[in-house]
Amino acid sequence: MDFDLSEEQRLLKESLDRLISDRYTFEQRKAYGQSAEGWSRELWAQYADLGLLGLPFAERYGGSGGGPVETMLVMEAFGRALALEPYFATVVLGGGFLRHGAGEGLCAELAPKIAGGSVTLALAQTERHSRWNLADVSTRARRDGTGWLVDGEKGVVLHGDTADRLVVTARIGGGQRDRDGIGVFLIDAKAPGVSRRGYPTQDGLRAAEITLAGVRVEPECVLGEPGAGLPLVQRVVDEGIAALCTEAVGAMAVMHELTVDYLKTRRQFGREIGSFQVLQHRAVDMLVALEQARSMAMFATMMAAEENADIRRNALSAAKVQIGRSGKFVGQQAVQLHGGIGMTMEYKVGHYFKRTTMIDTAFGDADYHLRELARRGGSLVAA
Repeated sequence: MDFDLSEEQRLLKESLDRLISDRYTFEQRKAYGQSAEGWSRELWAQYADLGLLGLPFAERYGGSGGGPVETMLVMEAFGRALALEPYFATVVLGGGFLRHGAGEGLCAELAPKIAGGSVTLALAQTERHSRWNLADVSTRARRDGTGWLVDGEKGVVLHGDTADRLVVTARIGGGQRDRDGIGVFLIDAKAPGVSRRGYPTQDGLRAAEITLAGVRVEPECVLGEPGAGLPLVQRVVDEGIAALCTEAVGAMAVMHELTVDYLKTRRQFGREIGSFQVLQHRAVDMLVALEQARSMAMFATMMAAEENADIRRNALSAAKVQIGRSGKFVGQQAVQLHGGIGMTMEYKVGHYFKRTTMIDTAFGDADYHLRELARRGGSLVAA
């Protein structure tokens, strides 16, 4: 299999690496995080100029028709930078719902605005009781003429406090955990009946608790088939997991680099601590875990577009297991080998560990996906 990048992909990687190197030092990141929105609007505009925000959209919508490999390149670079901007929420998740579930008119209206940087999206799917079960939805949607009225509460909505539109799952029929009866709705975040409470998360990003009280949704803003929205949600979440896997690899790579550099410069007992063989072995173990994660992230990227849902979900679960375990191991070793400085807010290695930990818990941690693999037969072959 050919893993070489095309000329366009190589240019994308190089231009993004230059931007991140120039504009995303650790001190600059702290300044971006202290802004009112928790991220940089100026950088967001630069992402638009580079074509990053329109990357997965078709050319007729102002995009460049990129695929999972292009998303992998962007997310790995953002993982290395610990980027705060809502690229994952807007382009990967929100854009995924538009590409797979929206009608032609809605795509033609919103995709160019997303590509231009004037509209951001957020996925409002999680509820207090749902944990990682995508079918556990108690938010309700009921018919109101030709449209819908949505009532309920959503939690930990990534970048939900600044998003312009919300992708909301709501139950049209059936019981709270039934797989049938789920609808997906695109809601204006400033619509009457929408209230938001934003807060910072442990990894420096932003999230929100959202309440929906009789929010009206027009029929053209229903994504996918009303009442049969779960397969759409699962597909977009699988694509999101693949993107998060590559982001985690970027973060792990930096943790390994920082640790090796520290071992080469920190002196104890009259010599650099990297000269001690036992610490060299631990650094090598970190590299092995990183490369295992990188391999599975590439596998997840290749499988993200798989049409067979059973094969795709098993592949993404397997990747999530390895990413979670590697992230935990690399992060623990990085903090321990740095000693006390690894635990301080002023030093960046701990921030990378926080981010990989949050990635592990997003859409199910390693233990959850291992159980899911066992439940589904533990095979990468469809039933």
